[in-house]
Amino acid sequence: MSAATLSPTGGTNVITNTLTIARRNLLHIKATPEQLVEMSIQPLMFLVLFVYVFGGAIFNSSREYLQFALPGILVQSVAFLPFTTAIALNVDFQRGVIDRFRSLPIARSAVIGGRILADGARIAWSIAIITGFAALLGFRFRSGADGAIAAFVLVTAFGLTMCWPMAFIGITARTTESVNTWGFMIILPLTFASSAFVPTESMPGWLEAFANVNPVTAVIDSARELMLGTDVPGNPIVKAVLWMIAIQAVFAPLAIARYRRRV
Repeated sequence: MSAATLSPTGGTNVITNTLTIARRNLLHIKATPEQLVEMSIQPLMFLVLFVYVFGGAIFNSSREYLQFALPGILVQSVAFLPFTTAIALNVDFQRGVIDRFRSLPIARSAVIGGRILADGARIAWSIAIITGFAALLGFRFRSGADGAIAAFVLVTAFGLTMCWPMAFIGITARTTESVNTWGFMIILPLTFASSAFVPTESMPGWLEAFANVNPVTAVIDSARELMLGTDVPGNPIVKAVLWMIAIQAVFAPLAIARYRRRV
């Protein structure tokens, strides 16, 4: 990665810097193919386990439960994938990679932007793998191709949105262990205390109230509406978009500002 190819002047070069760093991050998959397990095999394990362990108990039919649970499993998977963003940024700081980036004439925002862009490719890959396997198990898009594409875009956008708070955690935390601790404390309650695996009305009143205002629930209900063609009350798509805008508006500036302070 030469200084000649990474010039910070001009908006075009910022984009070039970002794409170059994204390519560098994606090439890590070739060097560490274990990442393919996290992107591919692990989400499929969750899909099979949840559908065939809980499906009969919750819906009396694993096939029917697959129709209900797939949107939730997709959203849960893309909510956890941005851990890669947090851990990779944290490791780059610890290993001095960020110091080397600082010595190059590149836009500082390109380091975070390239990381998130690369993780966007991982998120899209994971969604495609899970959805394709679910189709083999019997999942059917009842709203046609338009609904499927819209749901794919929405879930991918949510995954990219979650990269920003995880980037902030990765930059702020001093150790990888701290990244894991804070990440799980945030993502685990949000994904499980939602409409991912059971209808929220089956929960105790206090938990149902939390689940109904949970941004993850809004994204899951939106994906479910788009994929299955069902009418979900409360305009979940509008809520999901507003939540994503709010999360990015808060955490994108925080992550970039924190990064600039550390470098």
